[in-house]
Formats: sequence, C-alpha cells, structure tokens
Amino acid sequence: MKHFEIAVIGAGLAGTIAAIALARRGRKVALIAPATRPDDQRTTALMDQSIGYLDRLGLWEAIRPAAAPLQVMQILDGTRRLLRAPPIAFRAGEIGLDAFGYNMPNAALIEALRPAAETEPNLTLIEASAETIDMTADSVSITLTTGDGVTADFIVGADGRASKTREAAGVAVKTWTYPQTAVVLNFAHRLPHRNVSTEFHTDHGPFTQVPLPGDRSSLVWVVAPKEAERLTGLGAAELSRAVETRMDALLGKVTVEGTAQAWPLSGMSARRYGKGRAAFIGEAAHAFPPIGAQGLNLSLRDVMALESLLAASGTEIRADVGDRYDAKRRADVWSRTASVDLLNRSLLSSFLPVQMLRAAGLHVLANLAPLRHLVMQEGVAPGFGFTRIGQGLREKVRRKKA
Repeated sequence: MKHFEIAVIGAGLAGTIAAIALARRGRKVALIAPATRPDDQRTTALMDQSIGYLDRLGLWEAIRPAAAPLQVMQILDGTRRLLRAPPIAFRAGEIGLDAFGYNMPNAALIEALRPAAETEPNLTLIEASAETIDMTADSVSITLTTGDGVTADFIVGADGRASKTREAAGVAVKTWTYPQTAVVLNFAHRLPHRNVSTEFHTDHGPFTQVPLPGDRSSLVWVVAPKEAERLTGLGAAELSRAVETRMDALLGKVTVEGTAQAWPLSGMSARRYGKGRAAFIGEAAHAFPPIGAQGLNLSLRDVMALESLLAASGTEIRADVGDRYDAKRRADVWSRTASVDLLNRSLLSSFLPVQMLRAAGLHVLANLAPLRHLVMQEGVAPGFGFTRIGQGLREKVRRKKA
C-alpha cells in the first residue's frame, strides 16, 4: 500500500491547484480522481490576489493568453421598480491596479493545470475514485475503485458538494436553494468591450457580462427556472437577439457562440471546513451562486490557507491541522457567503424597505470615494482594505505624537 504525506481527493480546479501548490512545497502528494473531460462552458473571473498566487506557482503565463483584464466593473439597475439604484462604476485605477483581475474560460484553466500536474515530480496522479475513506488520529486510509489502497498523513477533500471526504469525517452541511437558474454562455459582439464588465441588476437576479479576449464576452444570466428553459430552447439567432435586447445593445450586434448551459442556483456550507487530519476546499466546503466573482477566488484562499499550515516539507503533519484550518477559514467563508446571499435576495425582494436600502447603499458607493475604494480593495484581497485603514490611523497617531 503506497503512502503519501497528503492525498487530495478530486481533480477539479481547486483540487488540482492545491495538489500542485503542496507538491511544490516539497510534500509528497497524491491527486486522486477518475479521468474526465468535463464539458464546462463557464468562465472564471480571478481577482488580482488569485492571479498573483497562480503567478507564484508558475501557472499564470500558460493561462494569460486566454484571459482578458477586468479594468472597470459597472452596475446598472435593470429592474422595473419605483426605487432604482444609480449607475456605479468601479475602476481599477482608483486603487492603483491595472486590472481588478482577469476573466478566462474554465477550459483554458484546465488545459494549463493538467500538464503542470503531470510534470510535477512530487505529485502522483491516480486515475480512480475513492471507494472508502477511513480516518484515525494517526493516519488516513483510502480504498480505491481499482481495488488498490493508499495511506496518507493528511487528506484534502476537493470532491465537490457531495464530498465523500467530508462525509467520512462526519461533517454535516447546511444547504439552501434559490428560485433561480443561471444561464451561461459566451458571445461575440460588434463593439469592443474595452475591458469593462457590466452587471445589470434585474428583478430575477444579475445579468453579468464579463470580457474575454477580442470582441467576445461571457455571460451569466440569472432568471426564473421557466425562463431558463425558454432561453436554452431558443435557436442561436433568437438567443442572440434576446441577449442583445437585455443589454440594451450596449455592445452592438450579439452572436451567441455554441450552446447555452443552465445551472440551478443553490447554496451549501459545511458545518466545519476541517477536522483532525482532513480539510475541505472549494465546493466540498462552500458553494453559492455565481455572483460577484467569489467562487474560485474563495477556493484559492482555501488553498493558500492550507498551504501555509502544511508548508514546512519534511516536518510531521500534526493531527490538529484540520481544526486549525477550520478556524483560519471560518470568518472569510462566512462573510463571503452572507454577502452573496444578501445581494441576491435583495434583488428578489419586493419589500419596499429592502429596495430602499439597496438603492441607498449603491448611491453612497457611487458618491463616496473612500468607501468605494475600501469595497474595491476588499473585493480584490479580503482584509487588505481594513489593513490600509489601520495603517492610516496608526500613521495619523504617529504624526500627532511627533
């Protein structure tokens, strides 16, 4: 039975990046997952902090050609309500960045990660599923669907919402659903996007256009389930006109590429994000609607936190790493989950005070630059904005004493 320091279960984006990162720290890592070729037409917007992390891992240059910078993010109120929020634009240059981040097809990420994993000397790829997982205070034993077995000092569950790793650790989840479905597609357009992402807030959820290289963009269109059925059943020409109309022809003539995919919206959070000799990352730990570019960015912060706890190669992996990881990730995951949920529900609410608060909040952001800068900094790198405030206050105190 082969032994590894760390076994990562699940070879999606988060799991593969975690395996590469930990292996490059000198740990002997097994990445366990069946061979698959997912048909995923979604794109991912990675913020500056995440791009910097991929760059440090030596992965970014292979991904960059398929990515488009996000220099401006604007929000337009597309509701038909009496109280409508003012337009607001967040510009990366206001906080000293060339771009908030980059948007890229998931397929491009997968294509870049696979060869990096295959050539990493400390990483062993095992193309099988975990049949059983047994955890003790001293080690983890994994029986594979091939009949083989491996042991590890620590296990990372990156195996999605129905995580067998999380179940084996005896960790329950909280789940919830939304009366919405996300229609996902890519499209070409006649006018240039100029690296501007536009999010229309509608009565049924966000309609979010995000730039891709060239005169192309990706789209996440959140609608009622029946409307999603109608949209995905349209022919290419009809769907293109529907997108163009919803965008108020902001990018000129639209041509939808390929087919649209529909993803029912729901949320999930594990009761714990780690326990003993196990940690859960990505959708094994948390999942919520594709709003605000939070999903994979939050997952990469999972990986960063885990890497910091398991960084010292050659040292013994303690039995409480999972518990320490849980404490380290709790505030970030809770705050991001709550903010996405609140934004989404505020769009759905017909309660007038909620509409007033949402409109007033966006009005303040549009007109109060310091608050807008803080929100942008927190979106790019959580904690950074508040750190800057603390540094500024300390500097004022030092000046007064001087």
